[in-house]
Amino acid sequence: MREYKIPIAMTIAGSDSGGGAGIEADLKTFAALGVHGTVVLTAITAQNTYGVFAIQDVDLDVIEKQIDVVLEDIGINAAKTGMLHRVEIIELVAKKVKQYGFPLIVDPVMIAKSGARLLKIEAEEAMKKILTPIATVITPNVMEAEVLSNIKIKTIEDMKKAAKIIAKLGPKAVVIKGGHIESGDKAIDIVYVDGEIKEFINKRIETKNTHGTGCSFSAAITAEIAKGKSIIEAIKIAKEFITIAIEYGLSIGKGFGPVNPNAWIHIPAEKYHILENISKAIEILESHKEISELIPEVQSNIVMALPKPYSKTIKDVAGIPGRIVKFKDRVKAVGNPEFGASSHVARMLLKVMEYDHNIRAAMNIKYSPEILEICKKLGFTISSFNREEEPEEIKSIEGATLQWGVEYAIKKIGKVPDIIYDLGEKGKEPMIRIFDKDAISVAKKVVTIAIELKKMR
Repeated sequence: MREYKIPIAMTIAGSDSGGGAGIEADLKTFAALGVHGTVVLTAITAQNTYGVFAIQDVDLDVIEKQIDVVLEDIGINAAKTGMLHRVEIIELVAKKVKQYGFPLIVDPVMIAKSGARLLKIEAEEAMKKILTPIATVITPNVMEAEVLSNIKIKTIEDMKKAAKIIAKLGPKAVVIKGGHIESGDKAIDIVYVDGEIKEFINKRIETKNTHGTGCSFSAAITAEIAKGKSIIEAIKIAKEFITIAIEYGLSIGKGFGPVNPNAWIHIPAEKYHILENISKAIEILESHKEISELIPEVQSNIVMALPKPYSKTIKDVAGIPGRIVKFKDRVKAVGNPEFGASSHVARMLLKVMEYDHNIRAAMNIKYSPEILEICKKLGFTISSFNREEEPEEIKSIEGATLQWGVEYAIKKIGKVPDIIYDLGEKGKEPMIRIFDKDAISVAKKVVTIAIELKKMR
């Protein structure tokens, strides 16, 4: 039986003290994609989300020794470069790539988003003539591609022309990132490989949290190459990876917040946990006959949302398709939990989470004065809204009423309550909604209410 060996990648780059780019972003990306990351530190930067304030290059003999000791003991399947800063570092890295023969993904880092120069002007020619020719893949943005190709890039066609010019320098593949090119609601990258131009099109995400985009993208390509993927397969996965990382970027610092490489693994892991949690909550509800007395005419649903920053729309909230219904003297979930299965309760929960991100689950139950009295007796915090007070401009927006009601109820008492109810209006059934940290906790609250109601009757 052949022993499994985890793929190993190397980042040859600078350190970002803010943790958003450089080797920090690379290692997060390697880990998220299931690859062990090794490091060759080329420079230390004093950096945060809005600037680079100091750079200290690592001595050449230390850079070389880092490469040698890792290769001689651990070995690597692929490597990438980031900040190399000066000619001598580029020359050294090129020498070691030729010595060991590993695949190299080159991110030709030249200028930081803040405008700080991370590659000295005199080193641009070395990047072009020494490192680019031995790259497996090179991933310049538009500005870097202009330097490497010596042409101005204003359109997608210019990107294609530049990619062909850069390819003549020797790399196996060229990826020009199109984030800076105006292309509507799409972000278009141009890939030139095996003599063919390909377009990789993804949705454009409007956000300022893009620090570390280039590092994470090139690191994702490196990770997939380390796993044995083809160049095109690696780029495709890296595009999916970085799109998610940008979409769920982190709003930290005063400038450009970092992308979020961990979203790639956090979201699937959280979804699994949520579906398990709702399933267990359903078991609790279905095992108590008393719950049937709490099911409203429109039926019930129990929902749970992804944590912040991953909860944005009702597609990020799981619930029961077909809802929870009264069946004879019991309750029954019509289907298994899935994401996007709730509208009303999910929208209310998302609004609640804007005020308290720890509250991630909710369920609607029947309203009656006696049920409300039980909730008070149990010590639940309670608030409400009156649909008659809803502004006309809110009523005209589909689905906005409940979100308005939640906000009204929260502001009314100055915090997120356990219970939000309303008395309905013509065509709208009165309703109680119960909130808590997860679906199981909500289900337990509902069971407690149902048991107390049975005692009362």
